[in-house]
Amino acid sequence: MQLEALKWQNIDAYKQLMRTDKPIGTLLLLWPTYWALWLANDGLPSWDLLIIFSLGVFVMRSAGCVINDFADRKIDGAVKRTSGRPLAVGKVSAGEALSLFTLLIVIAFLLVLALNWQTIILSFGALALAACYPFMKRYTHLPQVVLGAAFSWAIPMAFMASQQHVPAIAWWLFAANLIWTVAYDTMYAMVDRDDDLKLGVKSTAVLLGELDRLIIALLNVTFVIIMALIFSAQNVTLYAFIGLALASCLLVYQQKLIQLRRREECFKAFLNNHYVGMLIFLGLALSTV
Repeated sequence: MQLEALKWQNIDAYKQLMRTDKPIGTLLLLWPTYWALWLANDGLPSWDLLIIFSLGVFVMRSAGCVINDFADRKIDGAVKRTSGRPLAVGKVSAGEALSLFTLLIVIAFLLVLALNWQTIILSFGALALAACYPFMKRYTHLPQVVLGAAFSWAIPMAFMASQQHVPAIAWWLFAANLIWTVAYDTMYAMVDRDDDLKLGVKSTAVLLGELDRLIIALLNVTFVIIMALIFSAQNVTLYAFIGLALASCLLVYQQKLIQLRRREECFKAFLNNHYVGMLIFLGLALSTV
């Protein structure tokens, strides 16, 4: 597959490919990055770190969406939720998608060049995870675990950029976010489960079957416990625990939404996780003022 020149007349299709009209993925990636930046800096990080990581989240999420649609270009047309994507309907060629992915990766690398060399080395892990995740659903029922690692990789990068090393607390935060990501992306996979079963696409939703709601609940309980332990070990105030408690209420609400496993309710539960991440961040930010 060869790269092709990007065409200005296809800009709207490229934006759709990058999901600029659907910021939920960016937000789900952004909040844990902010958790890490605030914990690593005992409060508001320097403006250069905040800007670089914020832009990096947007660019890498966009790149992940592009390579995901490239990997799924032959099956998206058969899935109700994805049948209108640019590659599925022929608005964008596979070569154009690879060119756009390459451009976004170059931009992300230019951003990370402003950080210390240790963080630059770590950034290659982010690229590897983003590039391989979309293909995992062909080989394993656990692509959500790979996505969780990809969505969590900014955490050790944030600590490395801030402290020149990655302390144990960063890896605990990495683990917590990975677990939470697997939980909410399983809800997302529940939306497509019927189509995935027909097409032979693998996911945790397919693997878990009737145990999906129970496992999601257990994952979320584990996530909350680890976050509480992290907060207990750090110099945070009651605000952080209040934010976590409110977020936990939303996780319970999501269980109610997915009770009947309807597509619309499962998707609504997935979207609700944006507020989970936001509440945890707000509590953490208030506790470090």
